[in-house]
Amino acid sequence: MAGPANRVHSAHVSVDGIISAIIIGAIIGALGRLILPGSQPIGWVLTIVVGIVAAILGTIIADAVGLETEGWFNIGELAFQIILAVIGVAIVAGAMRGRTGRSITR
Repeated sequence: MAGPANRVHSAHVSVDGIISAIIIGAIIGALGRLILPGSQPIGWVLTIVVGIVAAILGTIIADAVGLETEGWFNIGELAFQIILAVIGVAIVAGAMRGRTGRSITR
Protein backbone atom coordinates (compact mmCIF):
# COMPACT_ATOMS: atom_id res chain seq x y z
CA MET A 1 0.00 0.00 0.00
CA ALA A 2 1.20 3.44 -0.83
CA GLY A 3 0.58 5.75 2.08
CA PRO A 4 1.11 9.50 2.27
CA ALA A 5 4.78 9.02 3.21
CA ASN A 6 5.43 7.12 -0.05
CA ARG A 7 3.95 9.70 -2.39
CA VAL A 8 6.16 11.89 -4.49
CA HIS A 9 5.45 15.54 -3.72
CA SER A 10 5.74 18.14 -6.45
CA ALA A 11 7.81 21.25 -5.83
CA HIS A 12 5.78 24.18 -4.58
CA VAL A 13 7.00 27.62 -5.59
CA SER A 14 5.65 30.45 -3.49
CA VAL A 15 5.47 34.13 -4.30
CA ASP A 16 7.82 34.77 -1.37
CA GLY A 17 10.34 32.34 -2.87
CA ILE A 18 10.19 34.03 -6.26
CA ILE A 19 10.58 37.50 -4.74
CA SER A 20 13.48 36.28 -2.60
CA ALA A 21 15.19 34.77 -5.66
CA ILE A 22 14.83 38.06 -7.54
CA ILE A 23 16.22 40.10 -4.64
CA ILE A 24 19.13 37.71 -4.00
CA GLY A 25 19.78 37.50 -7.76
CA ALA A 26 19.88 41.29 -8.02
CA ILE A 27 22.36 41.55 -5.15
CA ILE A 28 24.61 38.73 -6.39
CA GLY A 29 24.46 40.02 -9.98
CA ALA A 30 25.25 43.59 -8.88
CA LEU A 31 28.22 42.34 -6.84
CA GLY A 32 29.44 40.42 -9.89
CA ARG A 33 29.22 43.57 -12.02
CA LEU A 34 31.00 45.66 -9.38
CA ILE A 35 33.91 43.22 -9.14
CA LEU A 36 34.31 42.81 -12.91
CA PRO A 37 36.46 45.68 -14.20
CA GLY A 38 35.22 47.91 -16.99
CA SER A 39 31.78 48.65 -18.32
CA GLN A 40 29.37 45.82 -19.07
CA PRO A 41 26.77 46.38 -21.79
CA ILE A 42 24.03 44.40 -20.03
CA GLY A 43 20.88 45.71 -18.45
CA TRP A 44 19.47 45.18 -15.02
CA VAL A 45 17.19 42.31 -16.10
CA LEU A 46 20.14 40.27 -17.41
CA THR A 47 22.11 41.19 -14.29
CA ILE A 48 19.33 39.74 -12.13
CA VAL A 49 19.06 36.61 -14.28
CA VAL A 50 22.82 36.05 -14.08
CA GLY A 51 22.64 36.63 -10.32
CA ILE A 52 19.81 34.14 -9.84
CA VAL A 53 21.65 31.46 -11.85
CA ALA A 54 24.89 32.20 -9.98
CA ALA A 55 23.11 32.01 -6.62
CA ILE A 56 21.54 28.64 -7.45
CA LEU A 57 24.73 27.13 -8.89
CA GLY A 58 26.84 28.57 -6.07
CA THR A 59 24.62 26.93 -3.49
CA ILE A 60 24.76 23.60 -5.34
CA ILE A 61 28.56 23.73 -5.57
CA ALA A 62 28.98 24.81 -1.94
CA ASP A 63 26.74 21.95 -0.84
CA ALA A 64 28.65 19.49 -3.06
CA VAL A 65 32.01 20.40 -1.50
CA GLY A 66 30.58 20.10 1.99
CA LEU A 67 30.15 23.74 2.99
CA GLU A 68 27.22 24.75 5.18
CA THR A 69 24.41 26.06 2.97
CA GLU A 70 21.64 26.33 5.54
CA GLY A 71 20.94 29.49 7.47
CA TRP A 72 20.89 33.15 6.67
CA PHE A 73 24.52 33.97 5.83
CA ASN A 74 27.32 31.63 4.79
CA ILE A 75 30.56 33.19 3.55
CA GLY A 76 31.73 30.11 1.62
CA GLU A 77 28.46 29.81 -0.25
CA LEU A 78 28.46 33.56 -0.94
CA ALA A 79 32.00 33.36 -2.33
CA PHE A 80 30.97 30.67 -4.83
CA GLN A 81 27.90 32.69 -5.82
CA ILE A 82 29.86 35.91 -6.40
CA ILE A 83 32.63 34.16 -8.36
CA LEU A 84 29.99 32.55 -10.59
CA ALA A 85 28.26 35.93 -10.99
CA VAL A 86 31.51 37.55 -12.14
CA ILE A 87 32.02 34.74 -14.65
CA GLY A 88 28.38 34.94 -15.78
CA VAL A 89 28.46 38.73 -16.21
CA ALA A 90 31.70 38.44 -18.19
CA ILE A 91 30.21 35.80 -20.48
CA VAL A 92 26.96 37.71 -21.06
CA ALA A 93 28.78 41.03 -21.53
CA GLY A 94 31.15 39.41 -24.03
CA ALA A 95 28.22 37.96 -25.94
CA MET A 96 26.47 41.34 -25.97
CA ARG A 97 29.63 43.09 -27.21
CA GLY A 98 30.03 40.48 -29.93
CA ARG A 99 26.45 40.94 -31.04
CA THR A 100 26.30 44.75 -30.94
CA GLY A 101 29.92 45.78 -31.39
CA ARG A 102 30.74 44.27 -34.77
CA SER A 103 32.71 46.51 -37.02
CA ILE A 104 32.32 46.55 -40.77
CA THR A 105 35.61 46.38 -42.66
CA ARG A 106 35.86 47.72 -46.17
